Amino acid sequence: MTEGPGTKTLLIVAHAPSPNTRRLRDAVAAGAGDAGADGIAVRVVAPLDAGPDDVLAASGVVLGTTENLGYMSGALKDFFDRSYYPVLEKTQGLPYALYIRAGHDGTGTRRGVETIVTGLRWKPVCEPVLCRGEWQDGFEAKCRELGTLMAAGLDAGVF
Repeated sequence: MTEGPGTKTLLIVAHAPSPNTRRLRDAVAAGAGDAGADGIAVRVVAPLDAGPDDVLAASGVVLGTTENLGYMSGALKDFFDRSYYPVLEKTQGLPYALYIRAGHDGTGTRRGVETIVTGLRWKPVCEPVLCRGEWQDGFEAKCRELGTLMAAGLDAGVF
Protein backbone atom coordinates (compact mmCIF):
# COMPACT_ATOMS: atom_id res chain seq x y z
CA MET A 1 0.00 0.00 0.00
CA THR A 2 1.17 3.54 -0.56
CA GLU A 3 1.49 5.84 2.38
CA GLY A 4 -0.95 8.70 2.63
CA PRO A 5 -2.86 10.73 5.17
CA GLY A 6 -4.09 8.52 7.99
CA THR A 7 -1.84 5.64 6.99
CA LYS A 8 0.01 3.92 9.81
CA THR A 9 3.45 2.47 9.13
CA LEU A 10 4.61 -0.89 10.42
CA LEU A 11 8.41 -0.88 10.39
CA ILE A 12 10.15 -4.25 10.26
CA VAL A 13 13.82 -3.97 11.25
CA ALA A 14 15.27 -7.43 10.79
CA HIS A 15 18.77 -8.84 10.54
CA ALA A 16 18.49 -11.55 7.88
CA PRO A 17 21.95 -12.80 6.88
CA SER A 18 20.89 -16.25 5.64
CA PRO A 19 18.19 -17.74 3.42
CA ASN A 20 16.30 -19.05 6.47
CA THR A 21 16.38 -15.72 8.33
CA ARG A 22 15.21 -13.99 5.16
CA ARG A 23 12.30 -16.46 5.11
CA LEU A 24 11.39 -15.38 8.64
CA ARG A 25 11.60 -11.68 7.78
CA ASP A 26 9.53 -12.20 4.65
CA ALA A 27 6.96 -14.22 6.64
CA VAL A 28 6.47 -11.28 9.03
CA ALA A 29 5.93 -8.94 6.08
CA ALA A 30 3.57 -11.40 4.38
CA GLY A 31 1.61 -11.79 7.61
CA ALA A 32 1.22 -8.03 7.84
CA GLY A 33 -0.24 -8.15 4.33
CA ASP A 34 -2.57 -11.00 5.34
CA ALA A 35 -4.19 -8.77 7.94
CA GLY A 36 -6.17 -6.98 5.22
CA ALA A 37 -5.32 -3.73 6.94
CA ASP A 38 -5.82 -1.12 4.24
CA GLY A 39 -4.56 1.63 6.51
CA ILE A 40 -1.18 0.00 7.14
CA ALA A 41 1.98 0.51 5.07
CA VAL A 42 4.70 -2.07 5.69
CA ARG A 43 8.36 -1.07 5.46
CA VAL A 44 11.10 -3.68 5.70
CA VAL A 45 14.52 -2.22 6.43
CA ALA A 46 17.79 -3.94 7.30
CA PRO A 47 19.20 -2.76 10.65
CA LEU A 48 22.29 -1.23 9.06
CA ASP A 49 20.04 0.82 6.76
CA ALA A 50 17.44 1.81 9.39
CA GLY A 51 17.77 4.83 11.62
CA PRO A 52 15.95 7.31 13.81
CA ASP A 53 13.89 8.79 10.98
CA ASP A 54 12.47 5.35 10.20
CA VAL A 55 11.46 4.85 13.82
CA LEU A 56 9.98 8.33 14.13
CA ALA A 57 7.82 7.67 11.07
CA ALA A 58 6.60 4.30 12.40
CA SER A 59 3.37 3.52 14.21
CA GLY A 60 4.76 0.15 15.33
CA VAL A 61 7.96 -1.87 14.98
CA VAL A 62 8.80 -5.53 14.57
CA LEU A 63 12.39 -6.33 15.48
CA GLY A 64 14.05 -9.46 14.13
CA THR A 65 17.45 -10.76 15.08
CA THR A 66 19.65 -13.77 15.13
CA GLU A 67 21.22 -15.01 18.33
CA ASN A 68 24.91 -14.17 18.06
CA LEU A 69 27.14 -15.40 20.88
CA GLY A 70 24.17 -15.25 23.25
CA TYR A 71 23.23 -11.70 22.26
CA MET A 72 21.40 -9.83 19.50
CA SER A 73 23.09 -9.40 16.14
CA GLY A 74 25.69 -6.66 15.87
CA ALA A 75 23.60 -5.11 13.10
CA LEU A 76 20.54 -4.71 15.37
CA LYS A 77 22.75 -3.39 18.19
CA ASP A 78 24.20 -0.86 15.74
CA PHE A 79 20.66 0.24 14.82
CA PHE A 80 19.89 0.82 18.49
CA ASP A 81 23.20 2.61 19.07
CA ARG A 82 22.44 5.09 16.27
CA SER A 83 18.75 5.50 17.05
CA TYR A 84 18.43 5.39 20.83
CA TYR A 85 18.96 9.00 21.86
CA PRO A 86 17.33 10.64 18.81
CA VAL A 87 14.08 8.71 19.46
CA LEU A 88 14.21 8.39 23.26
CA GLU A 89 11.79 11.16 24.21
CA LYS A 90 9.70 10.94 21.03
CA THR A 91 8.61 7.30 20.82
CA GLN A 92 7.49 6.38 24.32
CA GLY A 93 4.70 3.84 24.16
CA LEU A 94 5.59 2.73 20.62
CA PRO A 95 4.20 -0.79 20.16
CA TYR A 96 6.78 -3.37 19.22
CA ALA A 97 7.19 -7.09 18.76
CA LEU A 98 10.31 -9.25 18.60
CA TYR A 99 11.31 -12.47 16.94
CA ILE A 100 14.60 -14.26 17.47
CA ARG A 101 16.24 -16.97 15.41
CA ALA A 102 18.18 -18.74 18.15
CA GLY A 103 20.54 -21.64 17.66
CA HIS A 104 20.50 -22.14 21.42
CA ASP A 105 17.87 -20.77 23.83
CA GLY A 106 17.65 -17.06 22.91
CA THR A 107 17.66 -15.96 26.56
CA GLY A 108 20.57 -13.51 26.33
CA THR A 109 19.32 -12.16 23.03
CA ARG A 110 15.86 -11.52 24.43
CA ARG A 111 17.27 -9.91 27.57
CA GLY A 112 19.54 -7.62 25.53
CA VAL A 113 16.74 -6.36 23.26
CA GLU A 114 14.26 -6.02 26.12
CA THR A 115 16.75 -3.98 28.15
CA ILE A 116 17.06 -1.47 25.33
CA VAL A 117 13.35 -1.21 24.50
CA THR A 118 12.52 -0.90 28.19
CA GLY A 119 14.86 2.10 28.31
CA LEU A 120 13.06 3.53 25.27
CA ARG A 121 9.75 2.83 27.03
CA TRP A 122 8.36 1.00 24.01
CA LYS A 123 5.35 -1.24 24.66
CA PRO A 124 5.55 -4.98 23.88
CA VAL A 125 2.37 -6.24 22.23
CA CYS A 126 3.08 -9.94 22.75
CA GLU A 127 5.68 -12.39 23.99
CA PRO A 128 8.72 -12.63 21.70
CA VAL A 129 8.61 -15.32 19.07
CA LEU A 130 11.58 -17.60 19.75
CA CYS A 131 12.59 -19.82 16.86
CA ARG A 132 14.97 -22.10 18.77
CA GLY A 133 17.23 -24.97 17.81
CA GLU A 134 17.38 -26.70 14.48
CA TRP A 135 15.36 -25.13 11.66
CA GLN A 136 11.67 -26.04 11.68
CA ASP A 137 9.17 -25.14 8.99
CA GLY A 138 6.78 -23.98 11.73
CA PHE A 139 9.06 -21.00 12.40
CA GLU A 140 7.71 -19.25 9.32
CA ALA A 141 4.10 -19.70 10.44
CA LYS A 142 4.90 -18.18 13.86
CA CYS A 143 6.52 -15.16 12.21
CA ARG A 144 3.67 -14.78 9.76
CA GLU A 145 1.21 -14.74 12.68
CA LEU A 146 3.33 -12.08 14.35
CA GLY A 147 3.12 -9.86 11.27
CA THR A 148 -0.64 -10.34 11.07
CA LEU A 149 -1.05 -9.51 14.76
CA MET A 150 0.96 -6.30 14.47
CA ALA A 151 -0.75 -5.02 11.34
CA ALA A 152 -4.26 -5.91 12.51
CA GLY A 153 -3.66 -4.40 15.95
CA LEU A 154 -2.30 -1.17 14.50
CA ASP A 155 -5.14 -0.95 12.01
CA ALA A 156 -7.77 -1.52 14.69
CA GLY A 157 -6.14 0.98 17.04
CA VAL A 158 -5.61 -1.69 19.69
CA PHE A 159 -1.99 -0.59 20.01
